Amino acid sequence: MRLASSALALILSVGLAACGTQTPTNSTTQTEIVADATQDPVKIAETERLNAWFETKFNEEVARSPLRATFLGSRENYDKWDDVSEDAQRREMGIRRADIDEMRELFDPANLTPQGQLSYRLAEYELERDEITSRWRGYNYTFSQMRGAHAGIASFLIGQHKVTRKSDAEAYIARLEGVQTYLGQHVENAKTSAERGIRPPLFVYDFVIEGAANVITGYPFEGIGPEQPSPLYADFTGKTEALVSNGTISQDEADALNQQARAALLDHVYPAYFDLIQWVDQDRTNAGSDDGAWKHPSGAEYYRDRLALMTTTDMTAEDVHQLGLSEVARIHEEMRTIMVQVGFEGSLQDFFDFTRTDAQFFKPNTDEGKAEYLAEATAMIDTMREALPSVFNTFPKAEMEVKAVEAFREKAAGKAFYQRPAPDGSRPGVYYANLYRMQDMPLYQMEALAYHEGIPGHHMQLAISQELTGIPKFRKYGGYTAYTEGWGLYSEFLPKEMGFYEDPYSDFGRLAMELWRAARLVVDTGLHEKQWTRDEAIQYLLENTPNPEGDCRKAIERYIVMPGQATAYKIGMIKIVELREDARARLGDAFDIRDFHDVVLKDGPVPLQILEENVEAWIAAKLT
Repeated sequence: MRLASSALALILSVGLAACGTQTPTNSTTQTEIVADATQDPVKIAETERLNAWFETKFNEEVARSPLRATFLGSRENYDKWDDVSEDAQRREMGIRRADIDEMRELFDPANLTPQGQLSYRLAEYELERDEITSRWRGYNYTFSQMRGAHAGIASFLIGQHKVTRKSDAEAYIARLEGVQTYLGQHVENAKTSAERGIRPPLFVYDFVIEGAANVITGYPFEGIGPEQPSPLYADFTGKTEALVSNGTISQDEADALNQQARAALLDHVYPAYFDLIQWVDQDRTNAGSDDGAWKHPSGAEYYRDRLALMTTTDMTAEDVHQLGLSEVARIHEEMRTIMVQVGFEGSLQDFFDFTRTDAQFFKPNTDEGKAEYLAEATAMIDTMREALPSVFNTFPKAEMEVKAVEAFREKAAGKAFYQRPAPDGSRPGVYYANLYRMQDMPLYQMEALAYHEGIPGHHMQLAISQELTGIPKFRKYGGYTAYTEGWGLYSEFLPKEMGFYEDPYSDFGRLAMELWRAARLVVDTGLHEKQWTRDEAIQYLLENTPNPEGDCRKAIERYIVMPGQATAYKIGMIKIVELREDARARLGDAFDIRDFHDVVLKDGPVPLQILEENVEAWIAAKLT
């Protein structure tokens, strides 16, 4: 599916009248979206049978993945890690193929409700995605500055492994003892990739070593005292201390558990991380300075498939590149209008330099400055929450909060990201802001970032998806980058129509965020298709965006190790706006933006082609 040729002009043409005439409803009440309204009892019964089959298969998959079970709020296999060996990955792929064969044998789509048919179709689509991913097994770098078990183990135990009873603490210790096997499997996978000539570029190696070293820095490592605890020891003892405080265990029991955790850290975690660091250090002599996916065996085909997976379209690298160039030019013109508004004299690049460096745009790089940033971002989300009824019928039940990225991973982590809530309500959604260097978090971008990661962005979409009724869990908890990140970027744009971004500099920040996603289309394809170097890509961002050099460097390093991922944001956002404006034009006075948003959200994440079909069906129903 290609994006329509008119898409580029749509964002320019959308007016502020889009959202101003709706009647507010009670934003404290969750409007339940039941996805299927068909009345055919035979099809309803058959769809219920299909959903029960999906439930069984989903539960079987979760039982094979202790990590996923924990993410979903379950304590099933709470003391274990996933098996990530190549043999396990092949077995899993075989199970998925067999499951779809079984589905096709047991169910006829003609006998299903529309939602049942969509579930059937998405299950087949998921297998197709898995086949592509399996074909390129090992091409996604096992360890990088953006992801990998070296950082993931600590963030998982700290953020996901809840300890509310003694057995939870014992399961935590068991997981510490299992790190040697789990991390060791990842190292073996990285070695297999390296033997095939698939390695990240040289600059990645120091990031991985530093990230791994951070986990084993502090007590009980290095011979220093417990007043300087390592991240995992601090987390574990904090959790046992909480159990003592609420009377769940005695202090003697906590002391014994802490000693067991200390032993597990020394006997299992430290050797695992030491082996990883040693291998990465040795392998760096084999790494090169070429950055793009083109350098890998069959790299061009790999990148083509990555673009298809990320965008859910058939756009070529050249299509994406040209779209990026045209969007960059358009946004530059809107920024020049803001320059006139604020009375700035000089070129656009002069304005970029001004916004990168002037002290008024940054909080101080202190604990106080960081606390102020978090408080103000939280206040922006709270204000937006009150305004939502003018543009939404449906609101998530799950709570959310704003946090700083933890110290052990902040240097390598991205600018901001969202962690979805636990389905059982035991854990809120979290917008993580990376406050490692406040110069990389300008205040004029705070508003757009908060809307993207929080409300009406990722928290709105992902929490509602989890709370949908009448659809199988694989759809509630699945995802398509173009849909999810397209919604996130659309959620930066929507508040402009609602009357937010009153400060011209804040509106400039919104445009800067959109420009950032447009420039990604250029640099991602530049790196992986046109063989740009890292420095060439960084220079493009420095010349064409207002982001500081550290931001530009970190972004390009991210795009290098995650080919294609960054292209999904702008492509998804353009499609959502295109569909909305087409619906508005065809429905006229019958168009209600709240209903449109329900159509976008009511099925959970879907590929862009299916989203287009859903909107088309809604328009047709309204017209008849």
